[in-house]
Amino acid sequence: MIDINEIHGILPHRYPFLMVDRVVEFEPGKKAVGIKNVSINEPFFTGHFPGNPIMPGVLIVEALAQLAGITAFRSGVHGDTVYFMSIEKAKFRRPVIPGDQLRLEVTMIQRRGNVWKFSGAALVDGKVVAEADFTAMVTAREGTGKAGSPPEDSGKES
Repeated sequence: MIDINEIHGILPHRYPFLMVDRVVEFEPGKKAVGIKNVSINEPFFTGHFPGNPIMPGVLIVEALAQLAGITAFRSGVHGDTVYFMSIEKAKFRRPVIPGDQLRLEVTMIQRRGNVWKFSGAALVDGKVVAEADFTAMVTAREGTGKAGSPPEDSGKES
């Protein structure tokens, strides 16, 4: 399990944009399962929508992408940030409301250097609420090393 303190050490995101509270399953380079507890205290509920709070679909996909970033970094990838390159086959099946717990599931489909392709699904009470395939790129700041590669001393191969 990866708790919130370790997530803070992996992702640069912070409140109000950190969308993963915990990782409950993890297979390096393959897949991860995370949790996002949805609270009425989320700032987006103020305007989305007054009297009928619904979590924006784009934030559900962002939560999946953040879990994918955790998967990449915890799999030995060297870099500073993960950026979206594409989102495909996104489908939103039912609303997510305060009090729901999102179960986020991502599976790595393909990896070429610093570019990763994932398939993701978000579930509430065992029912799919959103799903998407997406591609992301791991980047390094200039002078910090080659993005997408494991650190030189890790002994892992890409």
